[in-house]
Amino acid sequence: MIGVASTFFWIFLIGFAVSAAFSVKDLNISFGEPQTAVTADNKILFSLPIILTNNGLYSIRLFNMTTKISSPTGYNIAKGSTFVPAIKRNQEVVAYHNVTIDVADMLARNQNFLFYDTEFKIIETVSLKVAEVVPVKASLNYTMPWGAPLYNLAIGNPQFEAFNHTHMKASVPLGFENHAMFDLAGKVQARMYDDAGRLRSTGETALNVGQHSTYSGTIEFFVHTSSRVDVPASGYIEVSFQTQLFSYGSVRIYYE
Repeated sequence: MIGVASTFFWIFLIGFAVSAAFSVKDLNISFGEPQTAVTADNKILFSLPIILTNNGLYSIRLFNMTTKISSPTGYNIAKGSTFVPAIKRNQEVVAYHNVTIDVADMLARNQNFLFYDTEFKIIETVSLKVAEVVPVKASLNYTMPWGAPLYNLAIGNPQFEAFNHTHMKASVPLGFENHAMFDLAGKVQARMYDDAGRLRSTGETALNVGQHSTYSGTIEFFVHTSSRVDVPASGYIEVSFQTQLFSYGSVRIYYE
């Protein structure tokens, strides 16, 4: 289950309300309860109901609202548009403004979004025609914070202890801060190699980290050994993340 921060919606609502403040005095704009969902292809869908009530003497046509979200460097992250052909006198129309963010594609374009907080640029544009002839248009630029899901990622050196007469247990500390607007659910997979590049063990741990929460855990390996000398005193670990919204890895961490 994805839990999306209400912060996004407050920014979204405020931004739209300001950009729509120009609107004709007899057009009333209000909002329903914003919703979020994960689509079948694992994208985040933001949906905002917009209630448009025309209390004026003339019909309103070609109502259009467009939201564009872009990165600090300018490439397009998401775009959503809502179009209502006509709102007659004394008519109320409910439309849904949807914006879909493909987190996996965004992180594939720039992996820094995994580890560093930043701000996205948002452009809101609203346009309409009054009495079919008078065009009205306004736009507003503002920013939306982006929190990194793997902020301050740290993977420590393995700590070995005896497990049985054929294996040693290795525990590798793993920690990060989930600054993202969504919960992080999935798993971490890891492979341990010695300094000769030989695979010595694999490990896996589940993730269930709430938004704006800190994770501190371990990945456990069971290393086959015939004696204490066989314990890999140095080498590297390859770590990968598999979550509902994105995959990352493998990242190589050396230990000694």
